[in-house]
Amino acid sequence: MYLFHQLFSVKQFLIIKGYGIITALSITIFFFLILLVLGVRKSYKLKQENDRLNSLSTSIELDDENKKYKDFTEGHLYENR
Repeated sequence: MYLFHQLFSVKQFLIIKGYGIITALSITIFFFLILLVLGVRKSYKLKQENDRLNSLSTSIELDDENKKYKDFTEGHLYENR
């Protein structure tokens, strides 16, 4: 009878310990899943921002090519020799 009681308590301890491991793993998986979702979201936003800046940069380059050169040395800070 005493042996049966010890065996039952060991099984119960292992079951409780097993639930603890499952709980810890579930919390860990949930945490890293949140980090993964936030990382993918941030990557998507950065890609959109990069595309927007590239299109803006292209339009600025086209505007710069169409402008005539303006001599900036005629200002008062430069000596005309």
